[in-house]
Amino acid sequence: MKKRDWKSIIAKFVILSFILPISYIIYKIIVSPTTNVENIEGLRVKTDYILMLLQCVLGIVAFFMPNLITKKTKIIIPSNMYLVYVVFLYAAVFLGEIGNFFYKVPHWDTILHTCSGAMLGALGFSFVNILNKNEKVHVQLAPIFVALFAFGFAITLGVLWEIYEFTFDGLLGINMQKFALENGTELIGRAALADTMEDLIVDSIGAFVMSVIGYISLKYKKGWIDKLLIRIRK
Repeated sequence: MKKRDWKSIIAKFVILSFILPISYIIYKIIVSPTTNVENIEGLRVKTDYILMLLQCVLGIVAFFMPNLITKKTKIIIPSNMYLVYVVFLYAAVFLGEIGNFFYKVPHWDTILHTCSGAMLGALGFSFVNILNKNEKVHVQLAPIFVALFAFGFAITLGVLWEIYEFTFDGLLGINMQKFALENGTELIGRAALADTMEDLIVDSIGAFVMSVIGYISLKYKKGWIDKLLIRIRK
């Protein structure tokens, strides 16, 4: 029997998960109430479905972005890294927003941000690895500086993501930063900051763990993260 290409099957499943619900989400945007005036637990309002639609569209764009990059440039994205990326998109967009896992599953957002910190750390290692192997660059960074760059790179992108969430929460009246409960009750003071700060903290933890793993891998030539590193086609 022909061996199944599970990576391709998973990728197709994920992209269909983004595309198929769009018509239903648009319908719910039209018919859903603007506010949850009766504070019914679990009731989704118009802004919830607007957020779903936004996330689905961004998910579709993000899904095809790696393929577009590899076709337009000499960048090679390892299949293992791409698979991790696709699974993360599914967990964040489809399960998190459409499946409402952010509210149903305790610490779902925390788990995703920890994983994203690690993924971004690996991406940071990839950039330095490309420069270190570039014959035009005469400076070779030591493993400790590569690890520090990867750590700072991941945290910076984590901060930019929080800025994105804050901006669109204000523009569209949505709740990506979870400053309000599921029934629409807005949190006050430190409680309103808790989600954002927790995201940044676990982003840092994920990035730190990946930086330590990457440092040991480079320092002692273990090859632990080689299959996750982006490369340049010769």
